[in-house]
Amino acid sequence: MKPAAKAKDPSPHWVFTFGAGRAEGDAAQRDLLGGKGAYLAEMSRLGLPVPPGLTISSEVCAAYYRSGKMLPAALMPMVSEALDVVGNVAGARFGDVENPLLVSVRSGSRASMPGMMDTVLNLGLNDETVEGLARRSSDRRFAYDTYRRFIQMYGDVVLGIDHYLFEEVLENYKSLKGFELDSELGQEHWAELVARFKALVEQELGQPFPQDLHVQLWGAIAAVFGSWHNARAIAYRRLHDIPDDWGTAVTVQAMVFGNMGERSATGVVFTRNPSTGENALYGEFLVNAQGEDVVAGLRTPQPLTEAARKATGDRRPSLEALMPEAFADLKAACAKLEAHFRDIQDIEFTVEEGRVWMLQSRSGKRSMQAALKIAVDMVGEGLITEKEAVLGIDAAQIDQLLHPTLDPDAPKLVIGKGLPASPGAASGKLVFDADEAVHLKAQGHTLILARVETSPEDVQGMHAAAGIITTRGGMTSHAAVVARGMGRPCVVGAASVQIDLERETLSSGNETLIKGDVVTIDGSTGQIIKGRVPTREPTLSSDFLTLMGWADQFRRMKVRANADTPTDARQSLAFGADGIGLCRTEHMFFEEGRIVPMREMILADDTEGRRAALAKLLPMQRKDFIELFEIMAGAPVTIRLLDPPLHEFLPHGEAAIGEVAAAMGVSAARLKRRVAGLSEFNPMLGHRGSRLLVSFPEIAEMQARAIFEAAIEAGSKLGTTVVPEIMVPLVTAKAELDLVKERIDGVARAVEKEQGVKLTYSVGTMVELPRACINAGEIGKSADFFSFGTNDLTQTTFGLSRDDAGRFLSEYTEKGIIQHDPFVTLDPAVGELMWIAVERGRRSHPDLKIGICGEHGGDPETIRFCEDIRLDYVSCSPYRVPVARLAAAQAALSLTVKPR
Repeated sequence: MKPAAKAKDPSPHWVFTFGAGRAEGDAAQRDLLGGKGAYLAEMSRLGLPVPPGLTISSEVCAAYYRSGKMLPAALMPMVSEALDVVGNVAGARFGDVENPLLVSVRSGSRASMPGMMDTVLNLGLNDETVEGLARRSSDRRFAYDTYRRFIQMYGDVVLGIDHYLFEEVLENYKSLKGFELDSELGQEHWAELVARFKALVEQELGQPFPQDLHVQLWGAIAAVFGSWHNARAIAYRRLHDIPDDWGTAVTVQAMVFGNMGERSATGVVFTRNPSTGENALYGEFLVNAQGEDVVAGLRTPQPLTEAARKATGDRRPSLEALMPEAFADLKAACAKLEAHFRDIQDIEFTVEEGRVWMLQSRSGKRSMQAALKIAVDMVGEGLITEKEAVLGIDAAQIDQLLHPTLDPDAPKLVIGKGLPASPGAASGKLVFDADEAVHLKAQGHTLILARVETSPEDVQGMHAAAGIITTRGGMTSHAAVVARGMGRPCVVGAASVQIDLERETLSSGNETLIKGDVVTIDGSTGQIIKGRVPTREPTLSSDFLTLMGWADQFRRMKVRANADTPTDARQSLAFGADGIGLCRTEHMFFEEGRIVPMREMILADDTEGRRAALAKLLPMQRKDFIELFEIMAGAPVTIRLLDPPLHEFLPHGEAAIGEVAAAMGVSAARLKRRVAGLSEFNPMLGHRGSRLLVSFPEIAEMQARAIFEAAIEAGSKLGTTVVPEIMVPLVTAKAELDLVKERIDGVARAVEKEQGVKLTYSVGTMVELPRACINAGEIGKSADFFSFGTNDLTQTTFGLSRDDAGRFLSEYTEKGIIQHDPFVTLDPAVGELMWIAVERGRRSHPDLKIGICGEHGGDPETIRFCEDIRLDYVSCSPYRVPVARLAAAQAALSLTVKPR
């Protein structure tokens, strides 16, 4: 009996067509089709006017890189067959001399990456089809203008010829002919420029511009896949935490032409204002142009609506006035898309001889101010629910709202004005080169990046800058979109300002600023101001308060703040903190008047000497704690006992030692001996935390007394019982905690007896060492609470210093060794140790309260993990409290699977 024949593997489904109200894909297939392909399929299904096309899935991107940047042979017949379908819908045919189908070739990742990857427009033209296009359109000028655009873009993207070389040929030709504007060139001029562009290609490459249309198509598809790993795309992914293995899809779509004359146009429209959130169409367009002219910022576009035109004082007509029927169709399509996707949409459109075509839609990047208003408004309009509003806000970006704004009463020398592209204010030194901005930021400078226009290559410099200025471009230009996404203040289209990149100057009127001069920009008004302008603390909007109120209803975890000072404590409360999760007492000892008795304590030869010095510090510590307890008004306050090694409180270097010794009335030699005696090869792994308190229990006793006496006094003033939480740092064993806790309990009994009151307090530990995580079951028998100190837990798990790791960690993320900086987002191995500690600690102590107080407490991804393992609270810096409140709500709403 013969064995059954093995079934052949089915052919992969790599190509998906759309158009004429039909589509093989839909919006749910974003991972496979990319955002662009998925939305185009959905738009086609909705019956919107979408030029037909096909999308090559992101699976091909993975195959392309696996095979050493080779397109799979099986892809070619699939694309050819799909192109025939597209041509039938479009009424043209790819390669047909008399009726040529022209296509665009665009990238499309599942995450929006504006301008980071490559695009080729007008593909399908050669010396023969351009004549067919001229006959079909009855416009030879349009045909040759389109051909020269294609040669320039294909030459840049696919052939690797710098686009500035083409620009130079064009500008020289216009100068030779006495023209200033592209619109002045006629058909014979564009035909001549096509010849010059082709000559440039042959000169640069040693071979002619490709005339075979299929060679053009496969070259463009490969180039777009290849652009997934270009420098700017990689940099953007690093900045926005987009995984490298996602890859990009490629969409090949029939061209429609916004450059067919005065009844044609191209533009970008947001369904709401992405800067303010106002429910009104917001966008720009160019007459007789193609889409790249708008987004590249090479021409300053016209306002879309009459309201926007009047608001900006622009004398050029709006699309609403110039093409009212097309505008009405566009407005209706915008309304349909926003209602369907239930989010603000960023839409690219083209008007071809009066007919509107929708080329792309995606969720619009918006300022955080706008995001909140849009979310709250959409709930009010019944488009989304409160839960969806909370889940739809990027928690990591909330702190954009907490940045200072310019003092309206401060004097200002306004030297220029542009379009207010991204809100907020920033002052810094002028820099004109993106790479230099990165270099100077690393040296600690605060910078304003000034460019004629930005390009995707500038993205790292934009991220390094505190604010951005461009003299060209509009509200939907590359600079505007990217700056809004990064939360950087941005002023674009500042036409009254001249930037000379060669001389590195910014001039306006009689004012000329050079590199290094300080300038201030206001991204909410578009003003460019000479010098530094004072700022004011931000005012939180009613939309912010509304949304955060919803978040507080949905979150399970409490959110506390790391606060060492009254200022920090008040700020924490203003941002909605539920208490203080970490008060670092050592910071108090560095203040004026305290460092001397602290040093006396360290220099003391015996216990009595140390107690005498500590007695001077006691009233100071007590006063600090009283103020904190009063400000927090009964909310929990966790106070960490002294943690750093003692050498940190002593001077270093001959001059400093001599100066301090003289001030203290001791010999420099004695002080020098003590400094030497305390020195350690690796002090952060040495005599610190609980180890100090075991060696010098009088420190713990003084601090405990200050805490208890402050709690009694503050409680008396508040009319309530203050319940302090005392945290012992760097514990590795139950016995360590027991020794220190015994001293704390002894002080409590003494204070109770002295003051005739009953104290309520808790004693816990900071879990910040792997040994503590492993021993958590035993330690939990003695602890009232755990608080994970993830800064040190990360350092000791990795065996590296966070102060030094920045020198090489970026290389580790770039090479895929680790996915994130472990000091920003919790590492999985550190998380595993936390899970062990939680599980073992609660097994021995079921009511054990557990939180986190490292810097990770304000990181949304870490907060999701904290929800997974059921921590009771997170604690973070005051300005991260709103971020943590929202992230905690999102974690609670989206939690579906436990990590084990």
